[in-house]
Amino acid sequence: MSHRCPVCGYPALDERPRSPRTGGGSYEIRPSCGFEFGVSDDDEGQSYTEWRERWIAQGMPWQSAGVSPSPGWDPTAQLAELEAP
Repeated sequence: MSHRCPVCGYPALDERPRSPRTGGGSYEIRPSCGFEFGVSDDDEGQSYTEWRERWIAQGMPWQSAGVSPSPGWDPTAQLAELEAP
């Protein structure tokens, strides 16, 4: 089962961003927006909204050097899925 990033909408996370049992961060880095739960939020104090707004202001670039985006990756559509009911 894959999970969606609540920051950028990336749909293929291996783990939940936060553990349902402990609430701790997964430490999985989002290849799309670069957010890392447990570090970007807990250690650095960044909110989802702050990180998302900065990523959007930068032009929504793909952040991972080790993972390539899927063909036709569209960050605008990805964000729209996040905001869909």
